[in-house]
Amino acid sequence: MSIRYTTTDSASGRLLLAATERGIAAVILGDDDKELDNWMRSHFQSESIERDDEGLRNLVTPVLDAVAGKRSPEELPLDPRGSEFQHQVWKELRRIPSGQTRTYSQIAENIGRPAAVRAVARACATNPIAVIVPCHRVIRRDGTLGGYAGGLERKKQLLAREAANT
Repeated sequence: MSIRYTTTDSASGRLLLAATERGIAAVILGDDDKELDNWMRSHFQSESIERDDEGLRNLVTPVLDAVAGKRSPEELPLDPRGSEFQHQVWKELRRIPSGQTRTYSQIAENIGRPAAVRAVARACATNPIAVIVPCHRVIRRDGTLGGYAGGLERKKQLLAREAANT
């Protein structure tokens, strides 16, 4: 399978967007292109990887808007790699409205697996499509932020931007 990718500046640092012919396979936030390139190479080891800045422009614009808190694109084609359970969690995350949060426990209950709170947290941690699959909207039961692959400061920024635009 072929993976096309691009990197660009965003409101939350550098952004990597990778896509297959079926849709977005990854949106990753980072500090620099070297970090993003390392992530790309470690997660798509067996695929043919090609940079395609121009060809991905139509996908980058709505993703940048989402990172800026302007809107949460619902109609983007997605192609994340994951287990059936991860896909259930990621689908549930997309149901969380912009500007709102849910707990890991609520997500587990909503997918019919109330005892799978830790597995839900793991699915959030391994989510390859940041912001579009909004794992940043999931918090701990006590109201604290918990972890975020892009760092807690980015999680705070994303939530604050969404709250300001709702």
